[in-house]
Amino acid sequence: MLCDVVDDQFLTKYRSLLDAEDEAFDELEHAYEDGDRAHFDTDLHAWRAAVERKLSYLHRLGLVSPPALTH
Repeated sequence: MLCDVVDDQFLTKYRSLLDAEDEAFDELEHAYEDGDRAHFDTDLHAWRAAVERKLSYLHRLGLVSPPALTH
């Protein structure tokens, strides 16, 4: 049941995962806007990793299907 999974500890962890994803996306956005291909590639990898960590966490708790990002 969802109420058994979503508690203060879940919300704290999920918020930290969202913050990491947001920070990675901001870096990606700046590299894109600056036309900096080398940093864009690195930042894209970091953003994808942040999204995968978030999805994996939700999957471990049974809240989403297994993550499947294609590269």
